[in-house]
Amino acid sequence: MNVTRGRAIALAASTLALPSCSSSESLRVGSKNFTESIVIAEIYAQTLERAGFRVERRFNLGSTQIALAAMQRASIDLYPEYTGTALIDVLHHAPVSDPHASYEIVRTAFARDYGMEWLDPSPMSDSQGLATTTAVAKRYALRTLSDLSRVSSKLRLATIPEFLSRPDGLPGLQRLYGGFTFASIKSFDIALKYRALLAGEADIATAFTTDGAIAANHLVVLIDDRHLWPPYNIAPVVRGATLAQHPRVATALNAIAPHIDDATARSMNAAVENESADPADVAATFLRGLSK
Repeated sequence: MNVTRGRAIALAASTLALPSCSSSESLRVGSKNFTESIVIAEIYAQTLERAGFRVERRFNLGSTQIALAAMQRASIDLYPEYTGTALIDVLHHAPVSDPHASYEIVRTAFARDYGMEWLDPSPMSDSQGLATTTAVAKRYALRTLSDLSRVSSKLRLATIPEFLSRPDGLPGLQRLYGGFTFASIKSFDIALKYRALLAGEADIATAFTTDGAIAANHLVVLIDDRHLWPPYNIAPVVRGATLAQHPRVATALNAIAPHIDDATARSMNAAVENESADPADVAATFLRGLSK
C-alpha cells in the first residue's frame, strides 16, 4: 500500500507536469456530506486539474448510499470512499482486520457488481475508536480498550445512536472484550459528543480516528488491542467507464495516495472545523507541500 516518500514525490511531480487533457468533457468529482470527505475530494479534484483535466465538483452529496447511487447514475465519476464502509455498509460483509484483505474484497466486489474501480488506498484509516481526555486516561490508567473494559462501569459514554446497535459498535466490544457496561450512555449528534466529553458530561466518547477534534483537544484514542475494528483506508472509487476513457486519472490519483496519512488528515480536518479554513485552501496547501 505504501511506496517510499521519494518515489511518491517524484510521481506526484511528474503527474502535475502532464499535458492537458484533449477532451472537453469534465470529470465530476463527488463527496459525502462531512469535512473529511469534502477535503479529500478537493485534493482529488485539484490533483486532476493539475494533470490537465477539467473538473466539476459535486460535493456534499449525503450518505454513502447517496454517493453510490450518484455513481450508478453516472452523475459523478469518482468520489473518496473508505474500505471499512464499503465492506460493512455496502457489501454487508463481516469486519476484516487485515487492511490488504479488506481492500481486495471491496476492490473485487465493486468491479464485479458495480462496474467501479478502487484506485490505490492511502495509509490514512479513519476507523472507529473510543477517545478520552488526558486527565481521565491518567486517572483510570487507560491506554487500551482492554483497560477500559475493566473499568467501564465507573465511566459515562457519549456516543452516536448507530454505535449502540452496529455489530462493530458496542455489541462487538462487549462480545470481544467483555465488560463495556457503562455507568451511563447518552446519544448525541456526531459533533456534540466531543462537547459533552470536554464539558465533563462524559468520560469516554466514540470517535473516528482522524477527527480534527482529537488533535485540537489533545484527546487520547485508546488502542484497539484485540483488533475489533476493521481498517477504514480511504481511496478514490472511479466508474469503470470513466477510467477506461481516461486512464491517466489513475496515474494522477495513485501518485498522491501515499501522502494522505492519519496525522495529515487530522490536521486538515482541524483546520476546516476549528479554524474555519476553506477546504479548497487546505487541499491546495497539502498539494503544494508535495512539490517542495
